Amino acid sequence: MTTRLLMIVAIAFCMGTHAMANNYKIGSIEISSPWSRATPKGAQTAIGYMTIKNNGSTPDRLVGGSIEVADRFQLHAMTMEDGIAKMRELSDIEIKPGQSIEFKPGGDHVMFVSLKHPLSKGDHIGGTLVFEHAGKVNVVYSVESLGAQRGPQEIGHMQHEGH
Repeated sequence: MTTRLLMIVAIAFCMGTHAMANNYKIGSIEISSPWSRATPKGAQTAIGYMTIKNNGSTPDRLVGGSIEVADRFQLHAMTMEDGIAKMRELSDIEIKPGQSIEFKPGGDHVMFVSLKHPLSKGDHIGGTLVFEHAGKVNVVYSVESLGAQRGPQEIGHMQHEGH
């Protein structure tokens, strides 16, 4: 019985560690579930998604970043004009106190430009986010399937809720 209990505790610990592996914190800024999609061979760009929350009492700004698999990292806003999706590059994105910014498919995102190689499902790619006040934080993006609409942590929550 003791061995079985130890195994259950060990499994629960590993699952908890995996769930937390995609959350990062620097100062009052919290970054959750950075992810991207696999890319077809020859693709020059990929897109990054995540949620950024400001738990502080003063605003901060995401002012840039970098990614190990591409030459450039860009912040992009997505808007709809007359039924047409339009994307524009931003120099920064403000995150007000208590506010969460969600980068998601069909919405605002970060773009990885001039890819050095295609991204494959299961890859983990290192990057850095730069905030005006909080500073730099290293993050790891999990690469999901080509058409994925949700990141790894969101998928896990959906499967768990189904039980």
